[in-house]
Amino acid sequence: MAEIVNLRQARKRKKRTDKEAQAAESRVRHGRTKAESGHQVKERDKSEKTLDDKRLDPDNR
Repeated sequence: MAEIVNLRQARKRKKRTDKEAQAAESRVRHGRTKAESGHQVKERDKSEKTLDDKRLDPDNR
């Protein structure tokens, strides 16, 4: 006997798997690790602090 397949559910399942595959590919192509993004934030904060420390008048931010 053949297995009965609900075509609507099969289409939805295929759409979900295709979307997940595309998302995984996009994460690899465009994504950064959490450590990389955290490092960038720390570097930016450090450079802003360095510039602020070198101001002659600290009230003019």
